[in-house]
Amino acid sequence: MTAQLDPRGDVAVLVPAAGAGVRLGAGGPKALRLLGGEPLLVHAIRRVASAPSVSAIVVAAPPPDVEAVRSLLAPVAPVIVVAGGAERQESVAAALAAVPRGPDIILVHDAARALAPSALVESVAAAVRAGSAAVIPVLPVVDTVKEVDAKGVVLGTVDRSVLRAVQTPQGFRRSILAAAHASAAASLTDDAGLVEKQGVPVTCVPGHEHALKITRPFDLAVAELLLDQAQ
Repeated sequence: MTAQLDPRGDVAVLVPAAGAGVRLGAGGPKALRLLGGEPLLVHAIRRVASAPSVSAIVVAAPPPDVEAVRSLLAPVAPVIVVAGGAERQESVAAALAAVPRGPDIILVHDAARALAPSALVESVAAAVRAGSAAVIPVLPVVDTVKEVDAKGVVLGTVDRSVLRAVQTPQGFRRSILAAAHASAAASLTDDAGLVEKQGVPVTCVPGHEHALKITRPFDLAVAELLLDQAQ
């Protein structure tokens, strides 16, 4: 079943959610860890589904948990759930293959960025709709950044004014993302990296502080505080 949240129907969101979340500690797949009593994936899907221009959502779940995830999300929003892969890139490719005909804008969003607001989804989609082939939300890097060698010796200080921390959702024209995955020769940490390898320019839009990536127990504690403040 696909979501029908906007008659325009030009945006589909892919959510790779098959990762183990080792850095978050024991407790099962990361996307199913609890935040405020609900799985991270539920928070992420609820916010994505509330974005007015989203017409389809595809989740790539851990293969043993596909039916459980389908049941978990049924009360939240209409979604398509497929089996993900061992690597994030495999999960995205599986989700992309399941997108129904219609949407020409594809957003890829990490379940670990469970509190990313729907306004950020709309901002990325709008930039693609306006003509960009690929769009990423970013924040300025506020820390001093050092380049170091294998022994931990500082080689120099990097100019942080030209650095950006990248978030999700990342947005693409459907044909661009499909071509990047079809020709991918190596696994990269984000889909924009695959597109860059194809020589496609990637445009930046302002990110959002609430779109932090929940990777460690500390991140989960910060997310709990943000969730409490929003209630």
